[in-house]
Formats: sequence, structure tokens, C-alpha cells
Amino acid sequence: MLEFAPICIYLVISLLVSLIPLGVPFPFASNSSTYPEKLSAYECGSDPSGDARSRFDIRFYPVPILFVIPDPEFTFSFPWAVPPNKIDLFGPWSMMAFLLILMIGSLYEWKRGASDRE
Repeated sequence: MLEFAPICIYLVISLLVSLIPLGVPFPFASNSSTYPEKLSAYECGSDPSGDARSRFDIRFYPVPILFVIPDPEFTFSFPWAVPPNKIDLFGPWSMMAFLLILMIGSLYEWKRGASDRE
């Protein structure tokens, strides 16, 4: 059990470091019922209207896709940090294939006008 002591100490310290900031604001928080405007719904300064579960126009969907494309690019580009003598030829060619597929997807979205604003 002695060999697991550093792990237990690390777990206790990490729990304290993460839970203390969550508990510190509570003694200093005021009663929010004294400010009824804080409890009211807010939407750009006017009362909300309509249902929140209404359908969106299809033109809004390419925007999140434009933000999703760079994420795997950065994630899968980490193998480029490996020294070339540590990986065989499969590594660089698989990364090139990934970047080619990514480039084709980006060109397709660009050609379709996903980033154009109306």
C-alpha cells in the first residue's frame, strides 16, 4: 500500500484544487431573489417570443461544419512532431492521405459557398 501513497496524495490534492474554487463563491453570493430582473428571461433586451425548439434554416448548418473541419486537422497533425527516423514510410503517407481528404472536403465546402454570406 505504501507504493500507492503518492497516487493517493495526488488524488486528494487534485480533488481539493478542483473543489475549493467551486465552493469559495457560495459564502460571498447574495440572495438573487432581491433582484427580480436577474431571474427574468433575457433575449437581446426584449421578451422572448416563439418556441425555442423551432426549426432552423438549412443555411445555418454549414457554419458549424466550417468550425469542425480544423479540429481533426490539428489533432491528427500531432504525428508530424515525431522524428522521421522513429516512424516508417507508412506514417508520413498516412498523414498525407489524411491531409488530402481534408483538403478535398475544404475545397468542396468552399466550392459550394458555405463560407459566403448573404
